[in-house]
Amino acid sequence: MFLFLSKLLPLLIYPLGLSCLLLTLGLFWLWRSPKRLGRVGGAIAAALIVLYVSSNPWASARLVQSLEWRYLPPETTPRADAIVVLGGSTFPATPPRPWVEVTDAGDRVLHGSRLYRQGYAPLLILSGGRIDWKDGGPPEADDMRQIAAAMGVPRADMLLEGTSLNTYQNAINVKKLLDARDLKSVLLVTSAIHMPRSVAIFKKQGIDVIPMPTDFYVTEGSFPEMRRTSQARLLNLLPNAEAQDYFTRALKEYIGFAIYWLKGWV
Repeated sequence: MFLFLSKLLPLLIYPLGLSCLLLTLGLFWLWRSPKRLGRVGGAIAAALIVLYVSSNPWASARLVQSLEWRYLPPETTPRADAIVVLGGSTFPATPPRPWVEVTDAGDRVLHGSRLYRQGYAPLLILSGGRIDWKDGGPPEADDMRQIAAAMGVPRADMLLEGTSLNTYQNAINVKKLLDARDLKSVLLVTSAIHMPRSVAIFKKQGIDVIPMPTDFYVTEGSFPEMRRTSQARLLNLLPNAEAQDYFTRALKEYIGFAIYWLKGWV
C-alpha cells in the first residue's frame, strides 16, 4: 500500500496535477455558486502561477541544479570493491521493441559498464525490479545485464538484484550482496538529479559510497545560453514542456527525500 500511495499522492502535488486540481476546484466553486468569483479567480490564478513557474526554463534549471551539482564527477576516479548501477533506465523488450531499450536515464547502465571496462572495480551490481501493476515485464536488472553484456562486461562479473522497487530497497538488497562477499566500497551510479537521495540512503545502510553521477540536465553552458541574446532571454520567459518535466523530477526528489526522512531511511 505504501508503494502505491507513494506513486499516487505526489501526482496531486507535482505542478501539472496541482494545477489541474486548482482549476477543478475553481470550476466546482463556479458551478456551486456563480457569485463566488473571487474564490474561483484565486484558484485559477494559483494554477496559472504553478504552471508558469514550473515550466520556466530558468526556474527549472536552477531547481534541478540544486540537486545535480551537489555531487559532481571526481577529477580522479577512485577504485572500489564494486560498481552499483541503480535501475530506472530501461524499457523491457515488449513487442514491437526488437530488444531492451534505454530511457532518457539510460546513461546509468552505459556509465556503469564503462567504469567496469576501465578497471575501476572488478564487479558490476545491477539493481532494479519492476512493479507489476505499473510497468510489467522481467526485472530491470536483467535488461541492464543485456546492455552491459553488449558493452563487453562478462556475465561472471555481474550480480543481479531484481527485486527492489524503490531506492530504499535498492540499498537494503545491495547491502546484503556486499555483506555476503565482504565488500565495503562501491562506485554508485545513478542520474545526477537522483544522486543526493541515493547517497543518503546508501550511507544510512553503512555502505562506503563514492558518487559517480551521470545523466546531467544542467551543464556549465545552460545559464550563459539563457543570457546570450535578447531572443534567448525572451524564449526563456515562455513556458516550456521539457522544463516542466525536469522541474517535476526535481520536486519528486525533494518530496521523496522528505518522506524517506520521516520514515527514518535517510
